Amino acid sequence: MSPDYPKPPFPAQKQPVPGSTDKMRPRPDHGEESYKGSGRLNGLKAVVTGADSGIGRAVAIAFAREGADVLIAFLSENDEAQEVKKLVEQEGRKAVLVPGDLKDASHCRDVIRRAVDELGGIDILVNNAAHQATFKDIGDISDEEWEMTFQTNIHAMFYLTKAAVPHMKPGSSVINTTSVNADMPNPILLAYATTKGAIQNFTGGLAQMLAEKGIRANAVAPGPIWTPLIPSTMPEETVKNFGKQVPMKRPGQPAELATAYVMLADPMSSYTSGTTVAVTGGKPFI
Repeated sequence: MSPDYPKPPFPAQKQPVPGSTDKMRPRPDHGEESYKGSGRLNGLKAVVTGADSGIGRAVAIAFAREGADVLIAFLSENDEAQEVKKLVEQEGRKAVLVPGDLKDASHCRDVIRRAVDELGGIDILVNNAAHQATFKDIGDISDEEWEMTFQTNIHAMFYLTKAAVPHMKPGSSVINTTSVNADMPNPILLAYATTKGAIQNFTGGLAQMLAEKGIRANAVAPGPIWTPLIPSTMPEETVKNFGKQVPMKRPGQPAELATAYVMLADPMSSYTSGTTVAVTGGKPFI
């Protein structure tokens, strides 16, 4: 990994939700050139949601380079998902693209069915897909916005995990993407931050529930990470100075998170369950 990742200020670049990787300046690093695998996940089958861009894209690339086949779940057909599929297949691994809305419980069950049918099983489930939006006042948050945030960030995670667990063998792993907002909520991200706290709580309870089955459950808590969600959901001034507040004085790149997910997915991490790995650029996570 290069120590020379870009630091703010960044150019103005407002985008419509959910944002485009190719339109970001600077372009995020998902490990396309930087991530080098070492066979830690050889022969395993993984489902990664939100895997067409951002953190999910970096995780899918890393998993493939560590030897895993990957189901790439994402919202709607786009060139970015095809790029991830190509990168996975370049590693000699199988890639399955499954577009669709994870707010729909039946679609979540279909994602898991496709993994079982087309990958031959499921050893790793990464619940990463998320929705966020910024509001300065609680009165500006519509009922529909609040419900959509919970449906995307919480309900989908429950539906997917519930469907996956019967197919997971001892040694399998569930990894949920929470956030530093779980413990240090940003007020303009009230709905999103609330769901991230719930994700951390869900993960702790799930780890205890699944321990007898030999299935591990953990979470990753990113700090400020340079993904399309930033220019598409944050105020322009926030985007300009994004990441400046942490000790490293810059946002993290998606590729810099990938090793945390690989470690938690690795069967050698067999005693690691019920924990949250914080990737924060030096800011303590309590």
